[in-house]
Amino acid sequence: MRLNGKTALVTGAASGFGRGIAQTYIREGARVAIVDMNAQGARAVAEDLGPNAIAVTCDVTQGDQVEAAVQQTLSAFGQLDIVVNNAGWTNPNQPLMETDEATFRKIYDINVLSIFHMTKSCVPVWRGQGGGVMLNVGSTAGIRPRPGLTWYNSSKGAVNLMTRSLAVELAPDRIRVCGIAPVMGVTGLLEQFMGMPDTPENRAKFIATIPLGRLSEPQDIANAALYLGSDEAAFITGVILEVDGGRTV
Repeated sequence: MRLNGKTALVTGAASGFGRGIAQTYIREGARVAIVDMNAQGARAVAEDLGPNAIAVTCDVTQGDQVEAAVQQTLSAFGQLDIVVNNAGWTNPNQPLMETDEATFRKIYDINVLSIFHMTKSCVPVWRGQGGGVMLNVGSTAGIRPRPGLTWYNSSKGAVNLMTRSLAVELAPDRIRVCGIAPVMGVTGLLEQFMGMPDTPENRAKFIATIPLGRLSEPQDIANAALYLGSDEAAFITGVILEVDGGRTV
């Protein structure tokens, strides 16, 4: 019960890393808003997790919808202690000149602009209640980039630096901001990152670049989010925690 009495909002929580984080938070005593633009998926996850979870439909690229999601969480639970900005998107792994402007803008809107919107909505709440925690799911792509994902890599580099800058500026308000940088994981975006079908042979090519010899799993990321969101990490801010099996060493 490491999060007993806390309320969290997790974006992109209908699947993948976000769902894993939400499940772990509920197990550890938190109340959780399952935020996703996939309304049906969010409802299914919330129903599975029980009365301490609610489903919130939200397009994180739209500031008014992010504000509404924060207010819906506050209305349901009375407080907001932790926000996990997990929603993300990527271009398919391909030569950089093949990515069009619309795809570039979608990557930045979902991966970067969403954090701007969430910051605008959450900081006033946290200043009023005396503190809070923001966790941004970046990527090892923003630290040690792979070819074929230049525009995605750059967006996650922005997330990583934004996290550090927010941590410095918001520390006087007792607001902690940390990042989690997963290596390629077993999620719905796996084939996009690979740029090829998800076969055992193709997986092996990428696993060969990870010293511990496997892809990341949602529980790996959830464990990191549990620690960083808990009071055990009360003196931790501005870190980018690499959950990568040694990929960035």
